[in-house]
Amino acid sequence: MSPSRGALVAGAALTVAAAVTITVVVWPDVSDTGSQGGTAVASTPSHTSPSPTRSYPLSTAPRTIPAVREHIPARGPGWQPGSDSSVVIGEGSGALADEAQLLAKELKIRYRGAVPARAGDVELALGTPGKGAPESYTLRTQDGRVTITGPDQAGVFYGTRTLKQSLRADGTMPEGEVRDRPDRSQRGLNLDIARKYYSVGWIEDRLREMADLKLNQLGLHFSDDQAFRIQSDTHPEIVSPEHLTKAEVRQILALAGRLHIDVVPEIDSPGHLGAVLRAHPELQLRNTEGVPSTGSIDISRPDSAKLIDQLIGEFAELFGGRYWHLGGDEYRALTVKNPAASYPQLQRAAQLKYGAAAGIKDLATGWLNDRAAVVRPHGLQPKAWNDGFFRDGIVRADKDIEVEYWTGKEYGARPPEEYLGEGRRVVNLNDEFLYYVLGQPNQFVYPTGKRIYELWTPLVLRGTQPVPARYSSQILGGRFAVWGDLPQAQTAAQVAAGIRMPLRATAQKLWDPRKPALSWGQFQALAGTIDKTG
Repeated sequence: MSPSRGALVAGAALTVAAAVTITVVVWPDVSDTGSQGGTAVASTPSHTSPSPTRSYPLSTAPRTIPAVREHIPARGPGWQPGSDSSVVIGEGSGALADEAQLLAKELKIRYRGAVPARAGDVELALGTPGKGAPESYTLRTQDGRVTITGPDQAGVFYGTRTLKQSLRADGTMPEGEVRDRPDRSQRGLNLDIARKYYSVGWIEDRLREMADLKLNQLGLHFSDDQAFRIQSDTHPEIVSPEHLTKAEVRQILALAGRLHIDVVPEIDSPGHLGAVLRAHPELQLRNTEGVPSTGSIDISRPDSAKLIDQLIGEFAELFGGRYWHLGGDEYRALTVKNPAASYPQLQRAAQLKYGAAAGIKDLATGWLNDRAAVVRPHGLQPKAWNDGFFRDGIVRADKDIEVEYWTGKEYGARPPEEYLGEGRRVVNLNDEFLYYVLGQPNQFVYPTGKRIYELWTPLVLRGTQPVPARYSSQILGGRFAVWGDLPQAQTAAQVAAGIRMPLRATAQKLWDPRKPALSWGQFQALAGTIDKTG
C-alpha cells in the first residue's frame, strides 16, 4: 500500500471516530509513481470548509499490468473490500455470473447474484452490445462502491483484472473512472508442446497468468518431428507415449473459455510432420536417390492429403473455437538447390494440377489453400507462418489466411511490407524479440522483458525496425512464443520463470504500444508487488 493511500484510509477512519468539527486535509505524496500510460493528473491540496467534512486529493490511476489507458481522477477514499462487501451482477447481465463468482473468490468476499448493489459492493453489468470497442470496459469507483461495465463479457472480465491488480498493488481501487480498451485484438502466448511436454496443471497456470495480463490467445503447437502430443481416435498410431488425453484438452479448453482465451491449435504441414510420418513412412517425401526429407510429407500423393485432412477434421471438432493454424513453414523440398531435379514427382504433380509453367512452390501453396478449405466449414479462421506464402507463383495463398510473421531468414520469407502491401492481415511473432527457444540454438538468445518493453511494438515485425504506421490496422496483434528445440535445456518451472517478465512486457505493448510511463525498473517492481501478493 502506498503511503498516500494508506493515509487516506487512516484519515477517513479517524474523522468518523472523532466526530468533531475539523477538516482533515490529506496532502498528496509527491513520490508516488502510480500513474501510468499518460493518465497522470497532478494532485492539488484540498481547501478547508466551515462545516465538518473530509477532503481528499485527486486520485491517481490504478497501478496495473498492462497499464490502464485512461483514468479520470476524482476526490474520494477509493474502494477496499470490507466484511460486508459482495459482488453482484446488474439487471439483464446473468451471463456475467462466472466472472462475478471468480472475482468474489479472489477478493474473499460474497457473491450475491443478480440483486441491487449496496454500499461496499462491486457490480458487474453488460452495456449495449456493440456500443463501445470490443473487450473495452469502464470501471467507476464512487460512493463506496465499484461498477464495471462493458459491451461484452470479455471487457467486463478485464475490468475485474484491473480491480484485482490495483488491490494487490496498493490495497485500494482509486476513486474515479477508468476507461480502457486493448490496442490489438490478438494478444497471447504460443506454446510448443510437441517438442517439450507440459502438464495440464502447468498449462492451466499459464492460462491464469495470461488472463490477469489481459492476454486472449494461446497457440498450441502439438505436432512436430519429435512428437504428436494429443490423443487421436482416427490415427492412434501417431500419438506419442507422453501426451494429453482428449479429456485433458477439454479441461484446458473449459478453463480458457472461462478466462476469455482463444486456443489456437496447430498441426504444421507439409513440413514438421516427423512424428506422423514415423507411423506412415510410405508418405514421407524422398528425393531421386531415395533419401527421406526430414519431417516433410509427399504432397504429390493423394493419401497425404487424406491423412492430414482426417486429423484436421478430428481436432477441429475437439478444439472448436475461432482459429486454426495450418503451419506451412520450412518445407524441405523448397530449400534444396534444384527442387525440380531433386523431387521430380512434386514438379510433375504441380504441372499436372496447375499447368506447364507451375513449380513446386505452387504445389505447396495449393496444399496450403486446400487445407484452409478444410478448416473453414468448421467456422475456423486459417492462419499460416509467413514463409509459407511465396511470391511470383502461379498459385497465390488465399487472401483470408492470416500471416503469422516470425522470420525474414527462411526460404520463402519476405520483408513484412510485401505481405502488408498485398493487403494481408498479419500477426506479430518477431523472432528477434518474441522467440524463447529452449537451449538457444541457431543463434537464438532468450529474450528479455526489458528489451521488449523498451524497443518493441506491434509494428516491429522483423528485426528492430517498425513498418510504416499506415499498415497499423492490418497488424492484428502478436504472441510471445516458447519453442522446445532442446527440451531438456530447461525444466517447466524454469520456462515459467524465464518467460514471466517478457510475457508481462508483451502484454503491456499489445494493450498500449505507446512509450510506457513507468521505467523498466518501476515496471519490474510493480510486477513483483502484484505477483507476491497473488
